[in-house]
Amino acid sequence: MKFGVIVFPGSNCDHDCYHVIRHVMGMPVEFVWHKETHLSGFDCLILPGGFSYGDYLRTGAIARFSPVMRAVEDFAEAGGPVLGICNGFQILLEAGLLPGAMLRNRSLSFICQDVYLCLENPHIPFTLLGHSSQVLRMPIAHGEGNYYADPQTLAELEANGQVVFRYCTAEGEKTDGANPNGSLHHIAGICNREGNVLGIMPHPERCCEGILGNEDGKLIFESILLTR
Repeated sequence: MKFGVIVFPGSNCDHDCYHVIRHVMGMPVEFVWHKETHLSGFDCLILPGGFSYGDYLRTGAIARFSPVMRAVEDFAEAGGPVLGICNGFQILLEAGLLPGAMLRNRSLSFICQDVYLCLENPHIPFTLLGHSSQVLRMPIAHGEGNYYADPQTLAELEANGQVVFRYCTAEGEKTDGANPNGSLHHIAGICNREGNVLGIMPHPERCCEGILGNEDGKLIFESILLTR
């Protein structure tokens, strides 16, 4: 299974994703510059975290118009798995591949800390190795992770099982104190209706090795490999 890591000006987690795929998972992977217009030969695409285009205008708003995004949209429409992490999630929202938007954290501060996530949907390609209500620990690092959508969109996400991860306590409780940024419905990650596009604000690529003290993020990458 061959992975492509999309690189925008300002991406700074691209090498982290590359390292996990190549050196931890042992799978072939290539960087894909944002000016590319063809994505043939890839089985999964990753939009990494960072500050694409310096987060000018709005997070992900400029990257959405990069030439590669048309190819990413075509790849997703054909059923290919697409994973957007942090800024990658923001780009997927701006591109319309996922519904909703990101606002500033309710604290108006950049937050960098470990959080707990409750796995809500273990039936998409990115979560097949998990189970419902499983609690995972992953780090976040963002200033605009406050997920927002209108009431109708939120109702559709809930009804269709598109909420994949929610912020929670270590015991799995969805409390206001466990929600680091004010996201509606404690949302930390959502997918499209088909389940092949996932956006997640926490960084699974930063918790895939024992030497880092946490391997919970491997669940996502190992699950993807089951789709081979």
